[in-house]
Amino acid sequence: MNEKFERYQRQLLLKGFGEAGQQKLQDAKVLVIGAGGLGCPALQYLTAAGVGTIGIVDDDIVSLDNLHRQILYTTNDIGSSKVVMAAFALEQLNFDIDIIPYNTRLTNQNAIEIITPYDIVIDGTDNFASRYLINDACVLLNKTLVYGAISQFEGQVAIFNHGENKVNYRDLFPAPDNTILNCEEAGVLGVLPGIIGSMLANETIKLITGIGMPLINTLLTYNALTNQSHQFTISPRPETNSSIPKNENVFAAMDYELFCLTKTTASFNIEVAELDNLLNDATAQIIDVREKGELPIINDFKNINIPLNQLSQSFTDLTNEVIVVFCQTGKRSAQAAQQLFERFGTTKKIYSLNGGIVNWKKYHAENVG
Repeated sequence: MNEKFERYQRQLLLKGFGEAGQQKLQDAKVLVIGAGGLGCPALQYLTAAGVGTIGIVDDDIVSLDNLHRQILYTTNDIGSSKVVMAAFALEQLNFDIDIIPYNTRLTNQNAIEIITPYDIVIDGTDNFASRYLINDACVLLNKTLVYGAISQFEGQVAIFNHGENKVNYRDLFPAPDNTILNCEEAGVLGVLPGIIGSMLANETIKLITGIGMPLINTLLTYNALTNQSHQFTISPRPETNSSIPKNENVFAAMDYELFCLTKTTASFNIEVAELDNLLNDATAQIIDVREKGELPIINDFKNINIPLNQLSQSFTDLTNEVIVVFCQTGKRSAQAAQQLFERFGTTKKIYSLNGGIVNWKKYHAENVG
């Protein structure tokens, strides 16, 4: 029996798929951005299905806390490049296809060059800055975008920028909603990215082969606790076109982190060692802007908990000369610092803990005791 026929026999038997569908997969070029929780299952199933060319973009390394959900990797891969380890594992799964690793972070300086050769882009990233960047690049290049996102027990999938009546990510989210926490901040059930990542692969295969009803201009949401799913039609917003960069030069000049308020000015940043020096300073007030009950609970130093969405209501209670805000990773504290600066200006010294309490815990685990 022909080896390729044997490998793909079960899907070749499918009505409406057959050899024509398999050839379409072989001819397709798919770029997966993010080799993490969503990217891993999407990559595994696209590779197994026989997509001819698969690109992988990620600059991260494998860490122990990835392994409960990123099952493409093993403990032996810890400390190694995700795209290198992913490419190696996928080549063992299917040596008939081309795997192209990009061991870099996708930015507005390299996105156009990296995305251009591909037919379909899968967004498996976990932050708003990357999502808007990827969306805008796909709109400029007229590339189909398959989008997925997860947090805690819920996930969502959609297809953007495809067909005649195109919608894009900005039609769903005109502005970033920074109250939505990513997996690092809110946690995630390990099987959820497997479910949503498999959906990303499924939608991509449907688009390539022309089978079924892909989620074009449609958002599907899924709850792992109830197994309930819902679909919502996404409609174009008149203001969307004006917010997308008009050309590649404007795109290259865009600061997506600033747009999404995930970056603060350097004057707000404070490093772990600097915070430690302030712990015994009576003029300093340290504020945890995470939601009540978020873990880990911090008893290592004196602090008060004022969730970010309640901070503006507590301005009158903040009488200290120095205010340090922290959260899980530094994202929400950056927004808090901006709010405080807008309220108090230079009358107070305002700082945001760079990297959040995750960075503080890591620093002390490695350098103290």
